[in-house]
Amino acid sequence: MTALIIGGSGFLGAELIRQARAAGHPTAATYATKPGDASQAVWHPLDLREAGRLDAVMAEVDPHIIINASSGGADWAITAVGPIQLAMVAAKRGTRMVHVSTDAVFSGARVHYDESALPDPITPYGAAKAAAETGVLAVHPKAVVGRPSLIIGHGRSVHERLVHKLASGTVDGALFTDDIRCPVHVADLAAALLELASSDASGIHHLAGPDALSRHELGTLIARRDGLDASRLPTGLRADSTLPGALDVRLDSQATQRILRTTLRGARQFCTEPA
Repeated sequence: MTALIIGGSGFLGAELIRQARAAGHPTAATYATKPGDASQAVWHPLDLREAGRLDAVMAEVDPHIIINASSGGADWAITAVGPIQLAMVAAKRGTRMVHVSTDAVFSGARVHYDESALPDPITPYGAAKAAAETGVLAVHPKAVVGRPSLIIGHGRSVHERLVHKLASGTVDGALFTDDIRCPVHVADLAAALLELASSDASGIHHLAGPDALSRHELGTLIARRDGLDASRLPTGLRADSTLPGALDVRLDSQATQRILRTTLRGARQFCTEPA
């Protein structure tokens, strides 16, 4: 079963490549600027805004499954339109597709969100991701949209690196005590995405851990795991900052967890284990 990982040079993409290869799947991956470190993938340059290049990559790889783990930030052409073009090509070829979205499609007004909740984004990035979800499922109804929360793991995530810098005093900043998410380990997320890609599932699936934690609570767990002085981590309130985005978004992943063999661990569990 040949797997094509879109955005393979990213944090999640690299883990998807590692697991796909470990499972014995021939694996190809795309990159926007430079290929990743995973030597076991066949790399292809790809800009999701270029429909012709997308067709060429798909024809060359001829994948059985596609997982779109790319990230274009708030760039509408990449983050909203690009995945829809990818889904159109996948649907035309009859190829299984999993599109990775985000909990940023929600405003936090409801706090608790299951798969039936309608997106109500409050940032340009969230709006682009919400548009991609709608478009992907409109043109490829058999596709899967997976919504993770904050992705952690192996000490290489943005949040883990920030905790180390804050604890050492090499950067200024704060970990918010009012910014709450349900972190998921990158290894669990990748395994769940590959499992969904290999199944007959479709539609929206939440892929977050069961523990709702503030950024500071999560930082404290990471610091203790890594032997850092957690008391050195500065705190603050996101509500007092100028950063846009929701404060409290808690994805309910129970429905998806019931159909998965993969266990989506909570941060209190995976942060007590070696990075």
